[in-house]
Amino acid sequence: MNSDLYPELAAAGSLAAALERLAGDLGVDLAVVPGDWGALVSAGIAASVPGRQPLSVHIGAESRWFGVSGWSQGIELITGSTADLADVVRAGVAWGQGGSLRELRAELPFLHSGERAEAYDRGPAAVVELQWRSMRREAAEAPDFPEFGALVEAAHAERRLRELYVFSSHWTLGFSSRTGFPFQDEVAIAPSRGGSPYRVLKHPHADAIGEAATAEGAVALAVSLLPAGLGPAVTGTAERRS
Repeated sequence: MNSDLYPELAAAGSLAAALERLAGDLGVDLAVVPGDWGALVSAGIAASVPGRQPLSVHIGAESRWFGVSGWSQGIELITGSTADLADVVRAGVAWGQGGSLRELRAELPFLHSGERAEAYDRGPAAVVELQWRSMRREAAEAPDFPEFGALVEAAHAERRLRELYVFSSHWTLGFSSRTGFPFQDEVAIAPSRGGSPYRVLKHPHADAIGEAATAEGAVALAVSLLPAGLGPAVTGTAERRS
């Protein structure tokens, strides 16, 4: 850490300690928790709202800035950077007390949200719909890989897959029953390459459990392997399974 860039951190001994000291000076309550990269350069600010993870805070190395990121249920809802540590304290208080994304951005203009975060506020169906739009756009922008486009469109045409959260890994489509990362993999389909069959897998990096000559055939096989009673994707992340 460059003490010339961060004199208050050097004086306090760590980012966590500096946040606590400044919160005291400002007369606000702040629950600081350990960060991901050590107390000197990172910290978290706990939230009392169910589902919200601690607001992650870290510092820049080459210039003075404090980066923040707020996640809930596996989706990044808010992010931004500022040179003013007091802004971070205010953001931590607002995030921890359950301020809406609109309220956070209005109060602290250095914060911003992406389209996915806005969809999160509308519910899991909106997140799924947004992701499918993005995936279909990605397929349309890959004209040199028509097999991938055919797979995306065939999967989108099938209601049970269309209701799941779709993602891709090295062109293999994965389908999750949870909208947040880490995903709850239910089934995956790898596109045909150079005349090879479409392959159905348990998850994008697993061995094939079935093959089909067409995208439609692979989709039908994938649907047949979905758990009985599996409904539309819900908010959250992967659950541990024995």
